[in-house]
Amino acid sequence: MGGPCEVLAEVADETEARKITESVAACAWRVENKFSRYRSDNIVARINTAGGKPVEVDVETANLLDFAALMHRLSDGLFDITSGVLRKAWTFDGGRRLPTQSGIDALLPLVGWSKVRWVRPMIALSPGMEIDFGGIGKEYAVDQATQLAAQMSSAAVLVNFGGDLAVTRSRKENRAWRVGIESIDAGDRRAAMLVDLAAGALSTSGDTYRYVESEGRRLSHILDPRTGWPVNGAPRSVTVAAPTCTNAGMLTTLAMLRGPGAEAFLESEGVRHWVQRGT
Repeated sequence: MGGPCEVLAEVADETEARKITESVAACAWRVENKFSRYRSDNIVARINTAGGKPVEVDVETANLLDFAALMHRLSDGLFDITSGVLRKAWTFDGGRRLPTQSGIDALLPLVGWSKVRWVRPMIALSPGMEIDFGGIGKEYAVDQATQLAAQMSSAAVLVNFGGDLAVTRSRKENRAWRVGIESIDAGDRRAAMLVDLAAGALSTSGDTYRYVESEGRRLSHILDPRTGWPVNGAPRSVTVAAPTCTNAGMLTTLAMLRGPGAEAFLESEGVRHWVQRGT
């Protein structure tokens, strides 16, 4: 899930708390194992190594592919699950190593959802192309785990996977969960702001941990698939509240991809949001 994961359950019984926590953890591992690009034994690996041959996918994978296609349309092509191949050029570890333009140019022909042959339930990639669910997988896992927790218990539960989170309901006496949004200053242990969440989900996208430095500028890991370079003018951090974590994650990503227009986009969507920009 790309970071620490936790489950908070407002229950007095330890057995119930353990049951909820273990079930949520099992859900997280199931999604991770099935959709991680780092494994060689899952559906993503089968698609990426098919060498241009069609691969039939199951309903769950098909639904994620349909969602990725929707994101591609809504972002005018800026959200693209085939752009993960650009990681071969970029290393967002906080260092100063930049890729060469020739290295990026060599990868760009392998980027482009429009080049993918996707007719449910069959998908085929051109040789060398890859799909990467990293931009939507964690939020999807949060929603799956939260739904599971709600089915298991009437208790108020919060599921947090690496900063993307959702709740099953408000706490006792209708109290909201209080969530801190991390400061863009990695050395600041204080929350930049506090959000009361009685229902739904929060998702955050930012460059606090994944970036490179260049000539005094911080370049985010959010890449423009048309150029292979980080999106210009993107905020340092965007957080959105929405009914589901998948929906919140979609809006944070679309906002980041709009760079200087992030705030205007979120205002037009009419959602609760919090944007942090550097000085």
